[in-house]
Amino acid sequence: MQTTYKTLKSQSEGLYKEKGSKFIAYAVPCYTEEEAKQYLEKWRKEHYQSRHCCWAYRFGLDKKQFRANDDGEPSNSAGAPILGQIQSFDLSNVLIGVVRYFGGVKLGVGGLIHAYREAAMEALKEAEIIEVEVFHHVQATFTYEEMPAVMNWLKKMGLEYRNQQFELNCKLDIQFPLNRVSELTEELTDLGEIDIKILGEY
Repeated sequence: MQTTYKTLKSQSEGLYKEKGSKFIAYAVPCYTEEEAKQYLEKWRKEHYQSRHCCWAYRFGLDKKQFRANDDGEPSNSAGAPILGQIQSFDLSNVLIGVVRYFGGVKLGVGGLIHAYREAAMEALKEAEIIEVEVFHHVQATFTYEEMPAVMNWLKKMGLEYRNQQFELNCKLDIQFPLNRVSELTEELTDLGEIDIKILGEY
């Protein structure tokens, strides 16, 4: 069983310029399509005057979940070369978006492929690439009254968690070591009426 994979520690940026056009690349650790949509929406708002925000992502241990999008550029001239850089660096759970400001001179399909590839490469060159351990991820849903018991248990077990929402119904994503999944799932459900949704292993 694969127990590690390569990804990014945090967001990095790259810049490539060609004939007046400016290509600004963002590379981020990202785990789901929903998370990718949020990043893309944020970048489009920040660069509302730009012509295009092209992107690609790859998720999962087997690296088989991937997508690329040209966002109005000629077919396969933007998303594919961005995805190619993710593959070249052998990364997973990564999203790269490249924002283009048009400089008035058309680059042609070959020029666009080169520009998007270079921008994505620059962002990855600036990134800190890390090898991380694979965990079993679950989303726990519980009542506000059960929150203290859950949080105390997480602290006692030394478990990492993210995406917490503390409202009337509380939610958070927890990562379990692969060799303790059954034991920890049982302990968590013993704390109360806690609903567990499996998010996957990554």
